[in-house]
Amino acid sequence: MPKKIKNCFYKELTFEKMLAAHKRARKNKAFKKEVILFEMNLENNIVNLINNIKSGKYRLGEYHTFKIYEPKERTIKALPYVDRVVHQWYVEEFIKPYIVPKFIDTSFACLTDKGTHKAVEQIQKYMRIYKRNNGDFWILKCDIRKYFYSINPQILYKILQKHISDKKLLEFSKLLIFDARGQFGEIGIPIGNYTSQFYANIYLNELDHFVKRVLKVKYYVRYMDDFILLLPTKKTCIEMKIKIEEFLEKTLKLYLNNKSRYYPYKMGVNFCGYRIFTTHRLLRVSSKKKIKANVKRWNKQFEKNKLDPNYTLQSLASWMRSFFSL
Repeated sequence: MPKKIKNCFYKELTFEKMLAAHKRARKNKAFKKEVILFEMNLENNIVNLINNIKSGKYRLGEYHTFKIYEPKERTIKALPYVDRVVHQWYVEEFIKPYIVPKFIDTSFACLTDKGTHKAVEQIQKYMRIYKRNNGDFWILKCDIRKYFYSINPQILYKILQKHISDKKLLEFSKLLIFDARGQFGEIGIPIGNYTSQFYANIYLNELDHFVKRVLKVKYYVRYMDDFILLLPTKKTCIEMKIKIEEFLEKTLKLYLNNKSRYYPYKMGVNFCGYRIFTTHRLLRVSSKKKIKANVKRWNKQFEKNKLDPNYTLQSLASWMRSFFSL
């Protein structure tokens, strides 16, 4: 794996690659109006898109804003379909093959063959190993205050410069990060962009390597902006929390929220929808309430003939994995 991405931007900017990006972007959205319109003149749309990128004329479209309320209220900003195709191409051809392999093994969000269930399994495995080898221990559980809204684009770009030397790719990355900033402010990245979940992981990869390489913490797991350290004593937790807060503020301009705390392992740890102990794990009460609320909502949608079967089946499959992994 090369240290930096070099001389590959134009090599990956092909009709075949962009067509593949379109096929990924249209997944579960084939009947949406903007997807149908794009496909009505598919070849010309892709050729024009590639030519605009090559000539430097490509710009992001205007965001469509809406809110979601699960697991908490968030403002989502969605780009036009053509931009989502570009994001798929950019992530698949550059971020995934070159930068994601540099992540630590115990980062679990938005990554192939990982996810919430693997994160839960890993932290419980670590808890059992720690208990078996060292006896009692403490848990330091932290998360970032308003994470996506707090990411500094200037710092994000500087981090990408450590991974990318291809000048055209850097220029294009800069466009994706800074173009249309007036649509959502000077700080933060839009929740909803496919690039955002990867940029968010790249940003906190700096913390991951600080915790592992500088602080030398062996038992550490992160799922997006939630992360857990297993430590020998309360005093160690206090010291590590201070060092992490200093690093976050100084290096990434981030702050821990008030829910970040430390406690004995016997209390278990709330993480990714579960309450996890060394001997067992339970679905959190909030997770049970969410399941019941969604079932009621789906019943109402079914009665009105508005139920999306694909989305519902995906959610049910996720719940079944949750139940069987207890």
